[in-house]
Amino acid sequence: MCRVLPDKNLLQSQYDADFPARENIVRELEIYLEKLLSPLPSHLTIKGRVKSFNSFFKKYLRYLNEISNNETPVIPDQIGIRVVCPFIEDTSSVESLINNNFEILEIERKGSSYSFKEFGYESIHFLARLPDEIGGKYKKHSSGVFAGDIIEIQVRTILQDAWAEVEHELVYKAKFRPFDYPMKRKLAAVNASLSLADTIFQEIRTYQHQFNDQLGKRKETFYNKVEQYADKFLFDKPEIKEPEREYQLDENKRSIDELLLNALYAHNRGFFSEAIAYYSYILNLRPDDNTLSLIYKHRGMAFFAQSLYNNAVKDFESSLQFNEKSHQAAYYCGVVHLVLQQYEAALEYFTTSLKINSFQPYCFYRRAEAYYHLEDYPQALSDCESALALSDDIEGASKLKTMLLSKLKM
Repeated sequence: MCRVLPDKNLLQSQYDADFPARENIVRELEIYLEKLLSPLPSHLTIKGRVKSFNSFFKKYLRYLNEISNNETPVIPDQIGIRVVCPFIEDTSSVESLINNNFEILEIERKGSSYSFKEFGYESIHFLARLPDEIGGKYKKHSSGVFAGDIIEIQVRTILQDAWAEVEHELVYKAKFRPFDYPMKRKLAAVNASLSLADTIFQEIRTYQHQFNDQLGKRKETFYNKVEQYADKFLFDKPEIKEPEREYQLDENKRSIDELLLNALYAHNRGFFSEAIAYYSYILNLRPDDNTLSLIYKHRGMAFFAQSLYNNAVKDFESSLQFNEKSHQAAYYCGVVHLVLQQYEAALEYFTTSLKINSFQPYCFYRRAEAYYHLEDYPQALSDCESALALSDDIEGASKLKTMLLSKLKM
């Protein structure tokens, strides 16, 4: 049976007539996806494109050859959007948002079936219906050839996207299929290396999430303790004892990162002796100065939680010694001296901390407390006002200011 050849010139004129509308749709889709994906924490790259007529026509002929009758082929990826993610975990988040906000016609996970010996890029491809708020602005072509309401969305990591670009130029576009086994091995090795790099980056990212989460909890615990102890001389808050437990140090974890995460887990659960043991073990490994400063600061917090104030202040001083720009270490030294009612020493450290970083509302507040106990009420009031100017939600500073105004009869 003789097939009717398509009229290329007619197809191109129709395609070109719709091309400006397609470009507008791509721009609107980019904005739509940027807004949709903006809540995600990672920086995503969104790339849009309209298929060129030559690419369209090649696929049109291929589809035409595959159908058994004289139906008109529909090419569904004429409008394409690519979302490029830094980490593997981001692709799952993006996939979920796309599923929830588009009418999905088809999902293809490219590369998921490859063996370790094969090469080829991995990617999630969606065929989706164009959102009505965008598609409704543009008239669809009556012939249906251009599938104007269907778009393709690809989701990849940065490394998957890099491999896809190279593979497209090296293999697909050049119609090159390596027959030589060493050449296949080289391509497979490169692909495997990129996949491994993606996995390692994700492992580091996961560790980072765990570390930051535990670090945040550790800071919260410490500051709560500061509130209980430093303010009790002003507002008479009760002392709260922390729990402890039996433990065995896991010395099989040789990585400082692993040891520190173990220490933070113990610290945040109130197992301070266990946390101190881990911190001490890390210190005995003699890491670089910045790490020493960090670990001394953490161990000082654990000593503080146990009311071992002399040990705490020694560790905070050591932290400041290994990193003289650590305003936190200087602030923590001031806090311990404040709790010990050593107000002159507290003033000195709070002032040191503020010289390093002048925008610390709590440091101003704590220095105001020290001035209050030394009966320097004008200076205390000045620091209280500075603290509240930087953060108006410090309850203690507001109370102290009221007390100072009463003392000064203002």
